[in-house]
Amino acid sequence: MPNPALLEVFESPTDTTFLIEHIAEEFTSVCPKTGHPDFGVVTVRFQPDATCVELKSLKLYLHSFRNEGIFYEAVTNRIRDDLVTCMSPRWLEVVTDWRGRGGIRSRITADHGTRA
Repeated sequence: MPNPALLEVFESPTDTTFLIEHIAEEFTSVCPKTGHPDFGVVTVRFQPDATCVELKSLKLYLHSFRNEGIFYEAVTNRIRDDLVTCMSPRWLEVVTDWRGRGGIRSRITADHGTRA
């Protein structure tokens, strides 16, 4: 089960607005209809306020989806919601790109706040 308690933060190094982008190229979860594995790339972009997410904790959090039966849309929105709760960024965007199945590829985008 996805575990947001794994997420840790550290103090932002500056008050100036800047952009952080993390790309996780080996994301996996499980299709709740078929039980087959889903493979995707998760891109997290954000403008921090007071804190930033710590990378090892983000990696462990994303790995906690590995055996979860969850739709693409729910994955994307859950990651966004958990990261917003954990670090309260000025702006955040989560994009998930899923490998194709049956000739269809999916890209889901969920955001929070207003980008400066």
